[in-house]
Amino acid sequence: MLLLAAAPAGAQQAGGGVPVTTDAVRQGAVPIEILANGIVASESVVTVRTRVDGQITQVHVTEGQMVKRGQPLFTLDSRLNQAVLAQQEAQLMRDRAQAARTEADARRYQSLRGESFASQQRFEQAQADALAAAATVRATEAMIAQTKLQVEFATITAEIDGRLGALPLRVGNFVRQAESTAITTLTQVDPILVQFAVPERWLAEVKAAMARGTARVRVQPEQDGAPPPEGELVFVDSAVDTGTGTILLKARFANAEMRLWPGQYVQVTLTPRAEDGAITVATAAVQTGQQGRYVFVLAPDNTARRRTVTLERTLGDRAVVRGELKPGEKVIVDGAQRVTEGSRAVERNPEPAAQRVSQAG
Repeated sequence: MLLLAAAPAGAQQAGGGVPVTTDAVRQGAVPIEILANGIVASESVVTVRTRVDGQITQVHVTEGQMVKRGQPLFTLDSRLNQAVLAQQEAQLMRDRAQAARTEADARRYQSLRGESFASQQRFEQAQADALAAAATVRATEAMIAQTKLQVEFATITAEIDGRLGALPLRVGNFVRQAESTAITTLTQVDPILVQFAVPERWLAEVKAAMARGTARVRVQPEQDGAPPPEGELVFVDSAVDTGTGTILLKARFANAEMRLWPGQYVQVTLTPRAEDGAITVATAAVQTGQQGRYVFVLAPDNTARRRTVTLERTLGDRAVVRGELKPGEKVIVDGAQRVTEGSRAVERNPEPAAQRVSQAG
């Protein structure tokens, strides 16, 4: 009775070698990517308060509404200030009439003094009366301007474009300037900022990218499958945080679609520049051994050749490496664990999908 020994796991397949898949070594410009966690922050938050006392008579907006700068939010009862304004306008008419009379008296006494019919003292008194009347007119005009501001402040408007918060006060509530009670908040959401921190070893790259204007930032909100929004790096903090060894950065994003929300956590990818002439291989081709990282190259004679490499960084499914690799060489991706130095391998890359051509019926 004959016993057949089981073939070892690394045995070569029929056809003379271990079946493997390969991928070509590439050389070209590869962006440098710095990954970080960030938080969305509004560029401006305005707390809306009253500048005059009064009862709320109208609320023109709803909670969470988007508003434009200058849009009315609340109207307060301004009847008292309007009555004061009417009284001051009547007083202004009286003061102007009195100023006109004293000015005429001053001109008349000036002519009489020239003909020696009026004393110097009476002329000086007429001049003083005219100046006092003119000052009274200006004082009344200033009071009218102040009262008009009080009437204007009775209509509370939005100071910036943004989204309203909660509205704790409704029609009928009385508000006072001295109490500094917040009526609502207004948060700018377009554009919006994302703040994040990167290790200080990247500071030189970030500063150089800011000087060149090449720094680009992408953010990916959680549970958002759409392409990540791209923004511009606008702020580098003036000092490194000695406790964490990081530097705070901020990027500005257009946010018309409201994909970014204040306080939201996002994944940040900062790209300061692209590295020219970088050597890349498929990430799955890079193996780790006792002496470091390496890849297997499929030589033209269909033998596996081990090459030592240094892994610089990964970018998606590609790894940027340094080592004895040349563009166009084939590195073994699937099957690299089953080959050794000098063993034979057979390339079994999947055929590209056939392009389907529609035919007119």
